[in-house]
Amino acid sequence: MKVLLYSEGKKLFSKSGVGRALKHQMIALEKVGVAYTTDEEDNYDLAHINTIGPGGEKVLKKSRKSGLPVIYHTHTTFEDFRNSFMFSNSLAPLIKRRIKRLYSSADFLISPSEYTRDLVRGYGVNLPIKVISNGVDNEKFTRNAFLAESFRKQYGIEGPLVISVGLPFSRKGVVDFCDIAADKPDIRFFWFGAKITSLLPAKIKKLLNHPPKNVIFPGFVPQETIMGAYSACDAFFFPSYEENEGIVVLEALSMEAPILIRDIPVYRGWMRSEENCLKGRDNRELSFLLDRLVADKKLAGKLTSTGKETALERDLSIIGQKLKNTYLEVLEKR
Repeated sequence: MKVLLYSEGKKLFSKSGVGRALKHQMIALEKVGVAYTTDEEDNYDLAHINTIGPGGEKVLKKSRKSGLPVIYHTHTTFEDFRNSFMFSNSLAPLIKRRIKRLYSSADFLISPSEYTRDLVRGYGVNLPIKVISNGVDNEKFTRNAFLAESFRKQYGIEGPLVISVGLPFSRKGVVDFCDIAADKPDIRFFWFGAKITSLLPAKIKKLLNHPPKNVIFPGFVPQETIMGAYSACDAFFFPSYEENEGIVVLEALSMEAPILIRDIPVYRGWMRSEENCLKGRDNRELSFLLDRLVADKKLAGKLTSTGKETALERDLSIIGQKLKNTYLEVLEKR
């Protein structure tokens, strides 16, 4: 069995969750000995498509014409497309129709969470769907005291540190992050993620250029820097309004960073407030909980210990086996 793992726009998507998901699939399959290619011109037995652009549609049509089964990974939804790039809200209804058409044309679907599966079902897509987490590389994302010290030294940080990771979209809560930070001048706030300013709305560009004095946007940085920040932070604060899983949340769990997230449907069932994270419903509550998390080291220790267990349940070796079983199931039905 040889699988095509397909994602288009690799340069752009490499800095996004979809790009990380593709990399995770590659590592996961290597761990369980499944051969794969990322070249659509190569020979393969099954196509696993991650994106909904013209390249993904071309692979879909080519595979169907050749009688090869197609699995579509439902990373993209109408809900998470909104409030991202310029004109995303205007384009979202068109994207929803495209999503429904492409996903319905596959043989099988994989969703990164039960929430995303239910969204896709709500679009009227009636194919079989299996929920498989994007997973996390627990071997790599391990708390590192040396990297933590190096990060704090690099940026001259002595007091409390709060971080977030992701593209600086309104949907991700970047405005809320800055609003809450502005009320806490004694805490340093960092938001890591490619800025891609040519695609961002004017409001977000202005925020990136003129953030509160205690907020830094370093942009896209080497992974070692991110790992240093995860290891050094007093809180990983991710106020996103919409996610299909949240790979950065999985990384924070694995790095044993104390986590504060917005209470949104995607986390129900696996991110449990007061056990492996804290959850807030609105900015007022999030601000209160952030102060609590930074001040209470005993609470932070409890959350990170349980959080690491959550990450281990989603290790890429486990994800690889689930992907392998799914591929074999789809091939057997052809």
